[in-house]
Formats: sequence, C-alpha cells, structure tokens
Amino acid sequence: MMRIIAGTHKGRSIFSIPKDKFVKPISGRIRQSLFDMLRPYITGAVFLDLYAGTGAVGLEALSRGAAKAVFVEKDGLCMKTIEKNIAQLGFGERAKALKADVLSGLKWLEHYSDYKGYDVVFMGPPYRTEENLPLFYSLETLTLLADAGIANPGCTIVVQHHKKEPVTPCPAGLTHVRHERYGDTDVDFFRPVKR
Repeated sequence: MMRIIAGTHKGRSIFSIPKDKFVKPISGRIRQSLFDMLRPYITGAVFLDLYAGTGAVGLEALSRGAAKAVFVEKDGLCMKTIEKNIAQLGFGERAKALKADVLSGLKWLEHYSDYKGYDVVFMGPPYRTEENLPLFYSLETLTLLADAGIANPGCTIVVQHHKKEPVTPCPAGLTHVRHERYGDTDVDFFRPVKR
C-alpha cells in the first residue's frame, strides 16, 4: 500500500498498479528524500509529472502545497489509477491527468500551465520493456523539455533513472546541478541555463 508521506494529506493511501504490470513505482524512501530536497520549491509551484505511473510524485507535491500538478502518462491502466487517486484525495481542482506519449513532444503542455511555465518537473521514465530490455528515455525527454521551453527560468528538473542509463552530457539549455544514488536508482537534478 502506498501512502502520501507529508503535507495536508499525510498518511492517506493511494491506489497502486498490480505488481505483474510493468510499472515500477518510486519507493517511499526515494520519494521522502526527493521532497526533502525539493521543499523550498514546492509551495505554490506548477508541477509537471512525466511518465506519471500511479501519480505518486505529483500527488505528494499537491499534498505539500503545489498550486497545480499536471500528470502525463500513456498507459491506460495507469491513467485510470491516477484519475482514481486524484478523485479520492479531492485534488480535482488542482490536478490534470493527460493520456499522451511523452516522447511525441512537450510543447503542447504549455497550455496546461496556463502559459506560465512549470516550476518543478519530475520524470521517471520506464527502465525496461516487458521483455526486460533496457530503455533509455531520459536524455531524449530532457532534450524535448529543453526544446519545448516550458520550464521556467528557475525550474528544478528531476530525473529518476537506472544507474546505468547516462543523463550527461545534458542537452543544450540545461545544466546539471545535483546527483544522488539509491541502490540501482539514480536521481539527477537539472536547471535551465540562465540566459
């Protein structure tokens, strides 16, 4: 059972995906650590959760005071789970779940930030296919994000990925600011380059 760790909805349970489905939810330990680092940036933020899975990261952001969270996920079962979680937690006014393939481009997401851009972006692309072959989506997604221009100048961009998947050198327009490792999972932080 997954739960919200802190904030207005601390301790509330959230629906997850059956274990036999190829979705690896972010662990509670990584989520706790991630939000400890993001604490200064969450209150009032417009939060973008890419490859949202169950929506756990964006939901945690809403509980901790984000003004709005936009969830993007292409899997139908995951989408239903995100929508159930949004409804169960009463976040309907501040959350938007969108069924789309992240890799098809991100410029269109500007509309869902009310054309104000995003303050925090989290992405946790899948690590492997159902055939257990490695997927390397992180750098491609970072490039799409940089090209779309939807991250605010002070935006914090977080990438959760397998330790063997490279995320540097980072795409033009972004700078790498922090790296953390949790077992076989790496979490890297980026910012838009100041113009």
